[in-house]
Amino acid sequence: MSDASAMPEKAREVLDLLLAGNQRYIPGAYRHPHQSPERRSEISEGQHPIAAVLTCSDSRVSPELIFDRGLGDLFEVRVAGNALGDLGLGSLEFAAAHLDVPLLIVLGHSKCGAMIGAAAGGEHEGHIGSVVAALRPALDEVQGHPGDLVDNAARANARRVARELRESEPLISELVAVGRTAVVAAYYDIDTGGVEILE
Repeated sequence: MSDASAMPEKAREVLDLLLAGNQRYIPGAYRHPHQSPERRSEISEGQHPIAAVLTCSDSRVSPELIFDRGLGDLFEVRVAGNALGDLGLGSLEFAAAHLDVPLLIVLGHSKCGAMIGAAAGGEHEGHIGSVVAALRPALDEVQGHPGDLVDNAARANARRVARELRESEPLISELVAVGRTAVVAAYYDIDTGGVEILE
């Protein structure tokens, strides 16, 4: 579902709820919903998240804070550069198929350290090279475009991963096709705190 305005009603309601939370987060007008001992007890027997978020493992990017949500609200998959591998994909498939989340968000962000490292090139020790390899297509896509290379690539990567999710067979593509799940790409600006929906 590349047009966020045409997404299923339930997904749109969840996205609106999250964006409203982000609007509270920007000036620090938090409500901190679902962060009480009562909520902890309420969800102790099972989870019913309203959305799944694939985002970067960057310590400055915390979806519960960014969207002013609490315990049990978001099913999160966090990996450097919000790269999508088999483990992350399987986790998101579980959220969509078994937890019935109506919305999957791929959340890229500004000043992404993983993207900065990938843009710098060179050799990377250990398994860091696998992260760089996953981000390279986004960098190649925006090479020579006006603006900041890293931020352009972070946006392109969020869009690319969202498209991969929508087309992922057999589970997510089928859920998207029948309107049970929507996938959106978004971008978080570390400086302003704002979240922008990309597609």
